[in-house]
Amino acid sequence: MKFPKPGEWTSEQYSKGKIASYKPYNFVDGEGVRCSLYVSGCLFACEGCYNVKAQNFNTGILYTEELEEQIIQDIGASYCQGLTLLGGEPFLNTQVCLSLVHKLRSVYGQSKDIWSWTGYTWEELQLETPDKKALLQELDILVDGRFDLTKRDLTLQFRGSSNQRIIDVQKSLQDGRVVLWDGLRDS
Repeated sequence: MKFPKPGEWTSEQYSKGKIASYKPYNFVDGEGVRCSLYVSGCLFACEGCYNVKAQNFNTGILYTEELEEQIIQDIGASYCQGLTLLGGEPFLNTQVCLSLVHKLRSVYGQSKDIWSWTGYTWEELQLETPDKKALLQELDILVDGRFDLTKRDLTLQFRGSSNQRIIDVQKSLQDGRVVLWDGLRDS
């Protein structure tokens, strides 16, 4: 598991603009029915990562305007609650993720929510580059922190290890402190 210094890893430096996969209408990547975009590339290299293939920045296909339009159209389904960004590391693929979330907000406003998983902690993101902060500002829910195999717990809701948190981003930004998601229901 790696621990970057603030600003050490940048999207411009590492991202190839690729996605590992896109999964419309799933039930596992957050609350409700969701469209999930798995971006390519992650430097955290957490032991026991469930998606090792997506750690490679060259995995998958290029993100295109056509795919973006398809995702926006899919999210429009009345039963779809929102978008999930994961991977790979969304915060090392900000050009892809920001394009999509800006388009989603322009079409649906706040009627569809946006979740993201990240290996960064909330505190680390506060010290990061402007693009990472811009992506954070657009999110509703952030599952933060590196997966820690020594803290693995399969009973946790939407996360794999007990160090990870499910954060209500907008309430946290408003309060200036971490506010956990009020939908948290661990077994």
